[in-house]
Amino acid sequence: MSEQATSSNGEDQTLQGDFTAIRLEETPDRLHVILDRPDVRNAIDQTMVDELHTVCGYLERNPKIMILSGTEVNGKGIFASGADIAQLRERRREDALRGVNSQIFDRIAKLPMPVIAALDGYALGGGAELAWAADFRLGTPYVKIGQPETGLGIIAAAGAVAHQGTRG
Repeated sequence: MSEQATSSNGEDQTLQGDFTAIRLEETPDRLHVILDRPDVRNAIDQTMVDELHTVCGYLERNPKIMILSGTEVNGKGIFASGADIAQLRERRREDALRGVNSQIFDRIAKLPMPVIAALDGYALGGGAELAWAADFRLGTPYVKIGQPETGLGIIAAAGAVAHQGTRG
């Protein structure tokens, strides 16, 4: 997928990449990022994290509003169901120390332009943390945000607790 944009100096800029975990819809003033892994309820995997980093790099060079949303599964909205458990099982101590997911949440939170999370359905665990990274969160009557980690006796490890008091 390739997206065309014009930078502030009038040069064409291109967001390049073959995105498989997200879809993009771009207008001159905004970039709509649609999480698109419906088969796993938009579980956040390494591919999605990498693609979101690509988007952030593009927005850092070509500022415009970012809107994050999910997709539909069986006619119901889903923002993100959390981290991809299959990949979590493969991660080791070094991966946890690198903060794979927390780095993208922090980068989104620090973008110099407004980030809006358009929430529908479930935003759980890492999905809630992704929502907390946004400047604004707008939800449908069907949104359910939660941190199921507490049921396991742990806290959210990718920054949600820290963002609770600092984000709008």
